[in-house]
Amino acid sequence: MAGDKDAPSQAGHASTSPAVEDAPTEKVLGIGGLFFRSKDPKVLSHWYRDHLGINLTPSSHDMLPWHTEAGITVFAPFPQDSDYFGADSQTKQWMVNFRVRDLDKMAAQLQSKGIAVKIDPMTYPNGRFARLYDPEGNPIELWQPKNPAA
Repeated sequence: MAGDKDAPSQAGHASTSPAVEDAPTEKVLGIGGLFFRSKDPKVLSHWYRDHLGINLTPSSHDMLPWHTEAGITVFAPFPQDSDYFGADSQTKQWMVNFRVRDLDKMAAQLQSKGIAVKIDPMTYPNGRFARLYDPEGNPIELWQPKNPAA
């Protein structure tokens, strides 16, 4: 998980960032969507709604989209041969990481619904992590940031 050998290093992050004067004038504000293929999009979107609280994509003006809380987001390409995404990692091209307020409560909630959740026993400088898989085998990482206000 967070300590995986294939995980991109955050060490020296500031030294690889462009100088302030080289920074773009406009920057993206955050992730506006996560789009991926599914064997059964309707069933899978309902699973995410029912177990992780993610609203379905609005189909009318009366529906509200999923609204996330402001916070940090990690953008990290991984090596093509990384096993970070799980045992079946060579066929998985993505993994989503969701920030959570209380990792233990979220894991217990999911486990009470029969969903296997593996909590990493380590606490890392940036927080705690757990891993689960959606019904189609896509990896999901839950992250409780050490300093949620960061």
